[in-house]
Amino acid sequence: MGNYDLEKAYRSIRDRVPFTPDMGIVLGSGLGGFADGLDIIEKIPYKTIEGFPVSTVEGHAGNFLFAEYAGVKLILMQGRVHYYEGYEMKDVVIPVRLMAKLGIKTLLLSNAAGGIGDELDPGSIMMITDHIKSFVPSPFIHTDASEFNGVRFYDMSFVYDRDLQEKLRQAAAEESIDLKEGVYLQTTGPEYETPAEIRAYRLLGADAVGMSTAVEAAAANALGVKIAGISCITNKAAGLGGKLNHEEVQQTADKVGDSISRLVLNFIKRV
Repeated sequence: MGNYDLEKAYRSIRDRVPFTPDMGIVLGSGLGGFADGLDIIEKIPYKTIEGFPVSTVEGHAGNFLFAEYAGVKLILMQGRVHYYEGYEMKDVVIPVRLMAKLGIKTLLLSNAAGGIGDELDPGSIMMITDHIKSFVPSPFIHTDASEFNGVRFYDMSFVYDRDLQEKLRQAAAEESIDLKEGVYLQTTGPEYETPAEIRAYRLLGADAVGMSTAVEAAAANALGVKIAGISCITNKAAGLGGKLNHEEVQQTADKVGDSISRLVLNFIKRV
């Protein structure tokens, strides 16, 4: 789709960044209004960053927002890019690589997902404890070791930081939020899965399925960033109840938005 380049994007944005961020947050579905409760210090639209991919999906605003909350300096992604939009996977992860280059030590990834696990009904919030990304291309293809801390082969044993998981549990308990836990599986999209595919994913150990997040987590993990992840379960996966459409996914995400926002704000204070 274009000539995307991390170094070019970094040179384009670095002088506009108001501080070195401590934590990055990818505002997926369910967190679209999260930034409304923060005092935004700076907004940088993706389209103004040279060499940077731009989101084309409805509901993804396409901005970096800079804010501070509870003493934590934040960089927020309003909208992400997806493989199904036509980007190469190495370009899909440029945003998280850019946040790492700007200085983040912690990354919170969020998304909308279909529930596979029996306890994951629409409106549930699931903490991601692990992921399966074997059904999408690796974000490390067409890159060299110098781009990821000089390493060619990456350990993915503990992508989602255990200490951050405990902090999410504590935040959920304090906010009286029923936080589920499970394994997230990423597909390419943009079509939803078939019932047969969902049955296969269940056998593999997946609790929720979506079209993002796992590759971003893998890239950030390779750069030494600590990662936490949450999924807003917006629907039961194919074959488990009802038809699937993007409008209903967004509506369910909006209904859960307040709970997710409270969870994330409490989590930030613990990081």
